[in-house]
Amino acid sequence: MKLLRVGTAGAERPALLDADGTLRDLSDLVPDIDGALLADDAALDRIRAAAGAGELPVLDGTGLRIGPPLGRIGKIVCIGLNYHDHARETGAEPPSEPVVFLKAPDTVVGPDDTVLVPRGSRKTDWEVELAVVIGRTARYLESAEEGLACVAGYAVAHDVSEREFQIERGGTWDKGKNCETFNPLGPWLVTADEVPDPQALGLKLWVNGELKQDGTTADQIFPVGEVVRYLSRFMTLHPGDVVNTGTPAGVAMGHPEPKPYLRAGDVVELEIDGLGRQRQELKDA
Repeated sequence: MKLLRVGTAGAERPALLDADGTLRDLSDLVPDIDGALLADDAALDRIRAAAGAGELPVLDGTGLRIGPPLGRIGKIVCIGLNYHDHARETGAEPPSEPVVFLKAPDTVVGPDDTVLVPRGSRKTDWEVELAVVIGRTARYLESAEEGLACVAGYAVAHDVSEREFQIERGGTWDKGKNCETFNPLGPWLVTADEVPDPQALGLKLWVNGELKQDGTTADQIFPVGEVVRYLSRFMTLHPGDVVNTGTPAGVAMGHPEPKPYLRAGDVVELEIDGLGRQRQELKDA
C-alpha cells in the first residue's frame, strides 16, 4: 500500500493512493498514519480489505498539499557515510561500524514544502536517502533478518545538511542536521510488502534540473536489515520511528571548488524507485 497524509500543515488527514493512482480517504477507518497504526496488523488488514473492495471514498487532490506520510514520529536515527561511493568522494575511509546521529522530528516537512536556508549559512547541501519506517519494536535483535521484519515501510527522505555547521563549528554533527525544514519526507509510506528488496532501489536527485546524485541502495555499506539490527543494540526502536539510511555520491561537499551549495531560489527534486518524488524550492530563513 501507498499511505499518505494530505491537508494543511498540522491538520493532515490519512489517505491511500490506490493501484490506479486514485487518492482515497482513510479518515473513516483510521485517525492517522502513525506508529500506532503501523503496529496494528488488524487495522492495516482493514485498510487493505476496504481498498480491495473499492469501499474507500475518492479524495479530490486538486490543490491539496501532501504532508509527511507519518505523524507523531518518535525519533529519527540517521546513518552517515553509508555508501561506498559517498565515502570515497568525501575522502573518508568506509566505517567499520555504522556512523549514527539523530535528527529531531520537528525537522520533518512535506515532500514539496519549502526548505529554508539557515541564516548565516554558506554550505547548505542536499542528500537523497531511503527512509525506513519502523512498525515493530526492535530491541537487542540478533540478525539482519529480524531487523527487516521490524520494518513497516519505506519513504523518500531529503537529509538536508549545513556542512559548515556540521563539520567546522565543533562538537557533533547535530548543528548541521537539525535546522528547520531539514527533513522533507514522502510523498508516500510504501508498505514493506511492496518493496521486496530494499537493496535494489535507485536514488536520484536534481538541482535546478541538473542530475547531481544517481545511485543505488545496492552500494550501501550496511544494508537496511543490518542497520536496524545494529541500532537495536544501542537503543530501542519503536513503531513510528524513522531511520534515514545514508546518501550516495554526488553531494555538493563532494564537488570540486567552488562547491555548488544551495541558495535561496534553487529547486531540488529527488526520487527513489517506487517510492515517489519530491520537489522543494529553497528560501532564506
